[in-house]
Amino acid sequence: MSSTSPTPPKPTAAFPLSRHENDGKSSYGGRDVVGYASDPPIVKWPRGAKVALNLVLNYEEGGENCLLHGDGESEKLLSEIVGASAIVGQRHANMESLYDYGARAGFWRLHDLLVRKQVPCTVFAVGMALERNPPVCRAMARAGWEVASHGYRWWDYQNVEEATEREHIRRTVQIHEEMGLGRPVGMYQGKPNIHTRKLVVEEGGFLYDSDSYADDLPYWTTEYGKPHLIIPYTLSENDMRFAIPNGFSHGGEFFTYLKDSLRKEGNAQNDERGSALPSGRTSRPDQRPRGFLGLCEGLWRRCLDLSSGRNRRAFL
Repeated sequence: MSSTSPTPPKPTAAFPLSRHENDGKSSYGGRDVVGYASDPPIVKWPRGAKVALNLVLNYEEGGENCLLHGDGESEKLLSEIVGASAIVGQRHANMESLYDYGARAGFWRLHDLLVRKQVPCTVFAVGMALERNPPVCRAMARAGWEVASHGYRWWDYQNVEEATEREHIRRTVQIHEEMGLGRPVGMYQGKPNIHTRKLVVEEGGFLYDSDSYADDLPYWTTEYGKPHLIIPYTLSENDMRFAIPNGFSHGGEFFTYLKDSLRKEGNAQNDERGSALPSGRTSRPDQRPRGFLGLCEGLWRRCLDLSSGRNRRAFL
Protein backbone atom coordinates (compact mmCIF):
# COMPACT_ATOMS: atom_id res chain seq x y z
CA MET A 1 0.00 0.00 0.00
CA SER A 2 1.36 3.41 -0.93
CA SER A 3 2.19 5.73 1.97
CA THR A 4 1.82 8.87 -0.14
CA SER A 5 -1.17 11.13 0.23
CA PRO A 6 -3.88 10.72 -2.38
CA THR A 7 -3.86 13.27 -5.17
CA PRO A 8 -7.12 15.20 -5.47
CA PRO A 9 -8.93 14.48 -8.71
CA LYS A 10 -8.46 17.15 -11.33
CA PRO A 11 -11.56 18.61 -12.93
CA THR A 12 -11.85 17.75 -16.57
CA ALA A 13 -14.02 18.64 -19.50
CA ALA A 14 -16.12 15.61 -18.57
CA PHE A 15 -17.97 17.85 -16.08
CA PRO A 16 -18.75 20.99 -18.10
CA LEU A 17 -21.78 22.03 -16.04
CA SER A 18 -19.99 22.04 -12.70
CA ARG A 19 -16.42 22.91 -13.65
CA HIS A 20 -14.80 26.09 -12.34
CA GLU A 21 -11.28 27.48 -12.70
CA ASN A 22 -10.71 27.30 -8.92
CA ASP A 23 -11.73 23.65 -8.57
CA GLY A 24 -9.15 21.64 -6.63
CA LYS A 25 -7.29 24.71 -5.32
CA SER A 26 -6.67 25.08 -1.60
CA SER A 27 -5.37 28.65 -1.89
CA TYR A 28 -7.29 31.01 -4.17
CA GLY A 29 -8.62 34.56 -4.19
CA GLY A 30 -7.12 35.36 -0.80
CA ARG A 31 -8.58 32.23 0.81
CA ASP A 32 -6.54 29.36 2.25
CA VAL A 33 -8.64 26.39 3.37
CA VAL A 34 -5.68 24.29 4.58
CA GLY A 35 -3.74 26.60 6.91
CA TYR A 36 -1.63 24.79 9.50
CA ALA A 37 -3.61 21.57 8.94
CA SER A 38 -2.52 18.85 11.39
CA ASP A 39 0.84 20.49 12.07
CA PRO A 40 0.25 23.84 13.80
CA PRO A 41 3.29 25.63 15.20
CA ILE A 42 4.17 24.73 18.76
CA VAL A 43 3.58 27.95 20.65
CA LYS A 44 5.47 28.56 23.87
CA TRP A 45 3.75 31.44 25.59
CA PRO A 46 5.75 33.32 28.26
CA ARG A 47 6.25 31.57 31.61
CA GLY A 48 4.62 28.39 30.38
CA ALA A 49 1.20 30.02 29.97
CA LYS A 50 -1.46 27.96 28.23
CA VAL A 51 -3.46 30.75 26.57
CA ALA A 52 -2.73 34.24 25.24
CA LEU A 53 -5.86 36.30 25.87
CA ASN A 54 -6.53 39.40 23.81
CA LEU A 55 -9.32 41.40 25.45
CA VAL A 56 -10.87 43.85 22.98
CA LEU A 57 -13.00 46.90 23.73
CA ASN A 58 -14.91 48.08 20.66
CA TYR A 59 -15.43 51.84 20.53
CA GLU A 60 -17.87 52.77 17.74
CA GLU A 61 -20.27 55.29 19.28
CA GLY A 62 -20.34 58.51 17.30
CA GLY A 63 -19.23 56.87 14.06
CA GLU A 64 -22.41 54.94 13.27
CA ASN A 65 -24.89 55.69 10.48
CA CYS A 66 -26.80 58.88 11.24
CA LEU A 67 -28.16 61.78 9.21
CA LEU A 68 -26.12 64.08 11.45
CA HIS A 69 -23.00 62.31 10.12
CA GLY A 70 -23.92 62.87 6.48
CA ASP A 71 -25.53 59.46 5.97
CA GLY A 72 -28.80 58.77 4.20
CA GLU A 73 -30.29 56.53 6.88
CA SER A 74 -30.17 55.69 10.57
CA GLU A 75 -28.12 52.91 12.18
CA LYS A 76 -29.67 49.45 12.43
CA LEU A 77 -26.96 47.20 13.88
CA LEU A 78 -26.01 46.06 17.39
CA SER A 79 -28.43 47.84 19.65
CA GLU A 80 -30.96 46.78 22.26
CA ILE A 81 -33.81 47.46 19.82
CA VAL A 82 -34.89 44.01 18.67
CA GLY A 83 -35.32 43.80 14.90
CA ALA A 84 -34.23 47.39 14.31
CA SER A 85 -34.12 48.51 10.68
CA ALA A 86 -32.58 51.56 9.07
CA ILE A 87 -34.92 54.51 8.62
CA VAL A 88 -34.14 56.12 5.27
CA GLY A 89 -33.96 59.90 5.25
CA GLN A 90 -34.84 60.28 8.94
CA ARG A 91 -33.14 60.31 12.30
CA HIS A 92 -33.82 57.51 14.80
CA ALA A 93 -33.99 59.13 18.25
CA ASN A 94 -33.84 55.91 20.28
CA MET A 95 -30.97 54.47 18.26
CA GLU A 96 -28.98 57.67 18.62
CA SER A 97 -29.40 57.75 22.39
CA LEU A 98 -28.45 54.07 22.73
CA TYR A 99 -25.20 54.76 20.91
CA ASP A 100 -24.68 57.91 22.97
CA TYR A 101 -24.85 55.75 26.12
CA GLY A 102 -21.75 53.87 25.03
CA ALA A 103 -19.74 57.07 24.64
CA ARG A 104 -21.14 58.94 27.66
CA ALA A 105 -21.37 56.15 30.25
CA GLY A 106 -20.61 52.65 28.94
CA PHE A 107 -17.00 53.35 28.04
CA TRP A 108 -16.27 54.82 31.45
CA ARG A 109 -17.78 51.87 33.31
CA LEU A 110 -15.55 49.45 31.40
CA HIS A 111 -12.53 51.74 31.55
CA ASP A 112 -12.76 52.07 35.33
CA LEU A 113 -13.19 48.31 35.75
CA LEU A 114 -10.25 47.40 33.51
CA VAL A 115 -7.96 49.99 35.08
CA ARG A 116 -8.94 49.00 38.61
CA LYS A 117 -8.27 45.32 37.87
CA GLN A 118 -5.08 46.23 35.96
CA VAL A 119 -6.25 44.21 32.96
CA PRO A 120 -4.78 45.44 29.65
CA CYS A 121 -6.84 45.57 26.51
CA THR A 122 -6.80 46.49 22.85
CA VAL A 123 -9.35 49.05 21.68
CA PHE A 124 -10.84 48.69 18.21
CA ALA A 125 -11.73 52.35 17.74
CA VAL A 126 -13.69 54.04 14.94
CA GLY A 127 -11.87 57.19 13.83
CA MET A 128 -14.93 59.45 13.65
CA ALA A 129 -15.95 58.31 17.15
CA LEU A 130 -12.50 59.09 18.60
CA GLU A 131 -12.47 62.56 17.08
CA ARG A 132 -15.74 63.42 18.82
CA ASN A 133 -14.59 62.47 22.32
CA PRO A 134 -11.20 63.85 23.48
CA PRO A 135 -11.74 62.75 27.13
CA VAL A 136 -12.10 59.13 25.99
CA CYS A 137 -8.90 59.42 23.95
CA ARG A 138 -6.99 60.84 26.89
CA ALA A 139 -8.22 58.01 29.11
CA MET A 140 -7.12 55.36 26.59
CA ALA A 141 -3.68 56.97 26.36
CA ARG A 142 -3.28 57.20 30.15
CA ALA A 143 -4.24 53.54 30.52
CA GLY A 144 -1.49 52.56 28.07
CA TRP A 145 -3.90 50.57 25.92
CA GLU A 146 -3.23 49.68 22.32
CA VAL A 147 -5.74 51.63 20.22
CA ALA A 148 -6.10 49.82 16.90
CA SER A 149 -8.08 51.17 13.97
CA HIS A 150 -11.69 50.07 13.53
CA GLY A 151 -11.92 52.10 10.32
CA TYR A 152 -13.00 55.70 9.97
CA ARG A 153 -16.71 54.83 10.03
CA TRP A 154 -18.83 52.13 11.62
CA TRP A 155 -19.98 51.19 8.13
CA ASP A 156 -20.39 48.08 6.05
CA TYR A 157 -17.60 48.62 3.51
CA GLN A 158 -18.80 45.86 1.18
CA ASN A 159 -19.81 48.26 -1.61
CA VAL A 160 -17.66 51.26 -0.73
CA GLU A 161 -15.40 52.36 -3.59
CA GLU A 162 -11.67 51.72 -3.21
CA ALA A 163 -10.81 55.42 -3.40
CA THR A 164 -13.20 56.23 -0.57
CA GLU A 165 -11.99 53.39 1.64
CA ARG A 166 -8.36 54.31 0.96
CA GLU A 167 -9.07 57.90 2.07
CA HIS A 168 -10.93 56.64 5.15
CA ILE A 169 -7.91 54.54 6.19
CA ARG A 170 -5.56 57.51 5.79
CA ARG A 171 -7.94 59.79 7.64
CA THR A 172 -8.39 57.50 10.63
CA VAL A 173 -4.59 57.13 10.99
CA GLN A 174 -4.34 60.92 11.10
CA ILE A 175 -7.10 61.13 13.73
CA HIS A 176 -5.29 58.64 15.98
CA GLU A 177 -2.15 60.75 15.80
CA GLU A 178 -3.94 64.07 16.30
CA MET A 179 -5.84 62.73 19.34
CA GLY A 180 -2.57 61.74 21.05
CA LEU A 181 -2.90 57.99 20.56
CA GLY A 182 0.00 57.47 18.16
CA ARG A 183 -0.42 55.88 14.76
CA PRO A 184 -2.38 52.62 14.88
CA VAL A 185 -0.46 49.49 13.91
CA GLY A 186 -3.47 47.16 13.99
CA MET A 187 -6.64 47.25 11.88
CA TYR A 188 -10.03 45.64 12.30
CA GLN A 189 -12.36 47.15 9.74
CA GLY A 190 -15.05 44.79 11.00
CA LYS A 191 -17.21 44.86 7.88
CA PRO A 192 -14.55 44.78 5.15
CA ASN A 193 -14.59 43.86 1.49
CA ILE A 194 -12.17 41.79 -0.58
CA HIS A 195 -9.97 44.85 -1.22
CA THR A 196 -9.63 46.03 2.41
CA ARG A 197 -6.51 44.03 3.28
CA LYS A 198 -4.76 45.22 0.14
CA LEU A 199 -5.44 48.84 1.14
CA VAL A 200 -4.27 48.20 4.70
CA VAL A 201 -0.95 46.75 3.50
CA GLU A 202 -0.63 49.49 0.89
CA GLU A 203 -0.93 52.20 3.56
CA GLY A 204 2.39 50.95 4.89
CA GLY A 205 2.20 51.47 8.64
CA PHE A 206 0.01 48.59 9.81
CA LEU A 207 1.77 45.55 11.26
CA TYR A 208 -1.35 43.37 11.44
CA ASP A 209 -5.06 43.20 10.82
CA SER A 210 -7.79 41.15 12.48
CA ASP A 211 -10.30 40.98 9.63
CA SER A 212 -10.25 37.19 9.68
CA TYR A 213 -11.97 34.43 11.60
CA ALA A 214 -9.99 31.68 9.87
CA ASP A 215 -7.82 30.28 12.66
CA ASP A 216 -7.13 30.03 16.38
CA LEU A 217 -3.54 31.21 15.89
CA PRO A 218 -2.00 34.20 14.09
CA TYR A 219 -0.73 33.54 10.58
CA TRP A 220 1.06 35.35 7.78
CA THR A 221 0.13 36.29 4.24
CA THR A 222 2.47 37.48 1.50
CA GLU A 223 -0.31 38.01 -1.01
CA TYR A 224 0.32 41.75 -1.27
CA GLY A 225 4.06 41.75 -1.83
CA LYS A 226 5.40 41.64 1.72
CA PRO A 227 4.75 39.64 4.89
CA HIS A 228 1.61 40.79 6.67
CA LEU A 229 0.44 39.37 10.01
CA ILE A 230 -3.17 38.35 10.54
CA ILE A 231 -4.40 37.96 14.14
CA PRO A 232 -7.83 36.32 13.82
CA TYR A 233 -10.79 37.84 15.65
CA THR A 234 -13.80 36.02 17.05
CA LEU A 235 -17.57 36.43 16.90
CA SER A 236 -18.16 33.62 19.39
CA GLU A 237 -16.45 35.08 22.49
CA ASN A 238 -18.16 38.35 21.64
CA ASP A 239 -21.02 40.19 23.26
CA MET A 240 -22.68 40.81 19.90
CA ARG A 241 -24.33 37.50 20.79
CA PHE A 242 -26.65 39.45 23.08
CA ALA A 243 -28.16 40.98 19.92
CA ILE A 244 -28.70 37.90 17.73
CA PRO A 245 -31.26 35.07 17.80
CA ASN A 246 -30.25 32.16 20.04
CA GLY A 247 -27.50 34.26 21.55
CA PHE A 248 -26.91 35.19 25.19
CA SER A 249 -30.00 36.21 27.14
CA HIS A 250 -28.18 37.47 30.25
CA GLY A 251 -24.71 38.17 31.55
CA GLY A 252 -24.43 34.86 33.38
CA GLU A 253 -24.54 32.98 30.09
CA PHE A 254 -21.79 35.16 28.64
CA PHE A 255 -19.64 34.67 31.71
CA THR A 256 -20.11 30.89 31.69
CA TYR A 257 -19.33 30.67 27.99
CA LEU A 258 -16.13 32.68 28.37
CA LYS A 259 -15.03 30.71 31.42
CA ASP A 260 -15.65 27.35 29.73
CA SER A 261 -13.92 28.53 26.55
CA LEU A 262 -10.80 29.62 28.45
CA ARG A 263 -10.61 26.32 30.31
CA LYS A 264 -11.04 24.30 27.13
CA GLU A 265 -8.44 26.28 25.21
CA GLY A 266 -6.10 26.19 28.18
CA ASN A 267 -6.16 22.41 28.04
CA ALA A 268 -5.27 22.60 24.34
CA GLN A 269 -2.25 24.76 25.35
CA ASN A 270 -1.65 26.30 21.93
CA ASP A 271 -4.12 29.09 21.52
CA GLU A 272 -4.57 32.83 21.35
CA ARG A 273 -8.12 33.86 22.17
CA GLY A 274 -9.85 37.16 21.66
CA SER A 275 -12.84 38.40 23.59
CA ALA A 276 -14.80 41.52 22.72
CA LEU A 277 -16.58 43.98 25.01
CA PRO A 278 -18.40 46.72 23.05
CA SER A 279 -18.85 49.70 25.34
CA GLY A 280 -22.55 50.23 24.71
CA ARG A 281 -23.83 46.82 25.78
CA THR A 282 -21.36 44.92 27.96
CA SER A 283 -21.18 47.83 30.37
CA ARG A 284 -24.80 47.42 31.54
CA PRO A 285 -25.06 46.26 35.16
CA ASP A 286 -26.65 42.92 34.19
CA GLN A 287 -23.98 41.94 31.65
CA ARG A 288 -21.44 40.96 34.33
CA PRO A 289 -18.03 41.76 32.82
CA ARG A 290 -16.67 41.82 36.37
CA GLY A 291 -17.02 38.05 36.70
CA PHE A 292 -15.04 37.44 33.55
CA LEU A 293 -12.34 39.91 34.53
CA GLY A 294 -12.02 38.06 37.81
CA LEU A 295 -10.58 35.22 35.78
CA CYS A 296 -7.86 37.57 34.60
CA GLU A 297 -6.61 38.52 38.07
CA GLY A 298 -3.20 37.08 38.66
CA LEU A 299 -2.48 36.58 34.97
CA TRP A 300 1.02 37.38 33.89
CA ARG A 301 0.91 40.42 31.62
CA ARG A 302 3.45 41.97 29.32
CA CYS A 303 3.76 44.10 26.19
CA LEU A 304 4.49 42.44 22.89
CA ASP A 305 6.86 44.26 20.56
CA LEU A 306 4.25 44.82 17.88
CA SER A 307 3.49 48.44 18.54
CA SER A 308 6.28 49.91 20.66
CA GLY A 309 4.64 48.65 23.83
CA ARG A 310 1.00 49.40 23.00
CA ASN A 311 -0.14 45.92 21.89
CA ARG A 312 -0.85 44.21 25.18
CA ARG A 313 -1.71 40.58 25.89
CA ALA A 314 -2.53 38.67 29.03
CA PHE A 315 -1.19 35.16 29.39
CA LEU A 316 -2.98 32.43 31.34
